[in-house]
Amino acid sequence: MVFGSEIPVQQGILLLLLLLLILSVVSGGAVAECNFFAGSWVVDETYPLYTAAGCPFVEHEFSCVKNGRPDLGYTKYRWQPLHCQLSRFDGKLFLEKLIGKSIMFVGDSLSRNQWQSLTCMLHSVVPDSPYTVTRVGDISTFTFTEYEVKVMLNRNVFLVDVVKEEIGRVLKLDSIERSAKLWKDVDFFIFNTWHWWNRRGPSQPWDYIQIGKEVLKDMDRMVAFEKALTTWGTWVDLNIDPTKTMVFFQGISPSHYNGTLWGEPRAKSCAGQRQPVAGSVYPGGSPPAVAVLKGALAKITKPVHLLDVTDLSLLRKDGHPSNYGLGGPIGLDCSHWCLAGVPDTWNVILYNLII
Repeated sequence: MVFGSEIPVQQGILLLLLLLLILSVVSGGAVAECNFFAGSWVVDETYPLYTAAGCPFVEHEFSCVKNGRPDLGYTKYRWQPLHCQLSRFDGKLFLEKLIGKSIMFVGDSLSRNQWQSLTCMLHSVVPDSPYTVTRVGDISTFTFTEYEVKVMLNRNVFLVDVVKEEIGRVLKLDSIERSAKLWKDVDFFIFNTWHWWNRRGPSQPWDYIQIGKEVLKDMDRMVAFEKALTTWGTWVDLNIDPTKTMVFFQGISPSHYNGTLWGEPRAKSCAGQRQPVAGSVYPGGSPPAVAVLKGALAKITKPVHLLDVTDLSLLRKDGHPSNYGLGGPIGLDCSHWCLAGVPDTWNVILYNLII
């Protein structure tokens, strides 16, 4: 048999190479960087990574089992990325790799949620290892003394400064000096802010907003959020040495107060929810703050790693304290997360990005 010219053969080779490229991308090979934040929740009977009883210092508002929550199914879910695997959290390896180093969470109560989660995850693997917990001002420090590892929390709901002046409490969107004076000699930062930006009335912790010399009684909160992130981003560019410090941003942790958003119009909140949303897509979409955050991060020239926890957490309508949190039976917390629970996955991803 006589074959034609070499052109069809060359085309065949090109098609084969293209097919191999596509297969590599689909299978999560080296051609495509793994996206840890796209996936679904699967039942894993080896979970949770620790128990509430095994973490005696977990705070009351996150300790759903101790507060009477009868079901444990929400503790049995593991996050499974679509095209790759997350390494299982190895707390001993984590401590050994980070000997003499410090981690600081900076932000609101969602940062405290993640900070508590990580301390529980680490304590559970070395339960007999001595530790200390101290608080000085707005900084709490959990120290694993055997490893000289510090896991710290700086309570700071806006990142930028709130200053008491004659006119009252002023939220200064272009000032970060008072806040940042505490951010020194840290090896790993995990920043966070969002949940306080829409507070109004008695729970609003400021009276005026200032931008430059302009003082306002109020303004569009999303615009204020973006300006504060820009101020923080400028601080990162001016002060962070990437050879010494890794910077992460926690992302936007979602709430679940409207069942219509996850396809259950009769559900008025997360109360009574026992299973995650099936699949990989949340019907209600992401909150607008996510786009604002990503836009602000894109302006920063120094490396900042986004812990893009929004989509995976949106699927976990079952993971909140609801009536088993700070307010007890008359309370309804669909913003924070039970421990053990969803923030453990945030820390598993953090672990995969650090180790």
